[in-house]
Amino acid sequence: MKKQKVIPRKKTGPAATGKGEPVVVRMHQPQLEALDAWIAQQETPFPSRPEAVRRLVELALANSKKQRARYSEKIAAKAMELAARAIDGLMDPSASADEKAVGKRRLLKGPSVFRDVRVDQKK
Repeated sequence: MKKQKVIPRKKTGPAATGKGEPVVVRMHQPQLEALDAWIAQQETPFPSRPEAVRRLVELALANSKKQRARYSEKIAAKAMELAARAIDGLMDPSASADEKAVGKRRLLKGPSVFRDVRVDQKK
């Protein structure tokens, strides 16, 4: 009986990036040209198209989280400003400046029982 030599199979295609779900994306020529231009601006070795798409998706998602955080901070600041104006209009004009400041601060901060359970405020 002859001993057979085992020849390992050659790998075809790009290297696997680990476990994940494949996503098929159809892109038109202007999008592909823009993608290729972005790839050309990257450091060598240049990423493949799928790797470039993965990187761009990561960048877009990270940027959207930052923008949402900045947006909500702006909204909170605007709400605080509007509340302060409304409180100023409702305050007793005969009250002293100290009494007005204490009352305003107490109203803006809210009761301590609510402050303890708020997740949007640092403790």
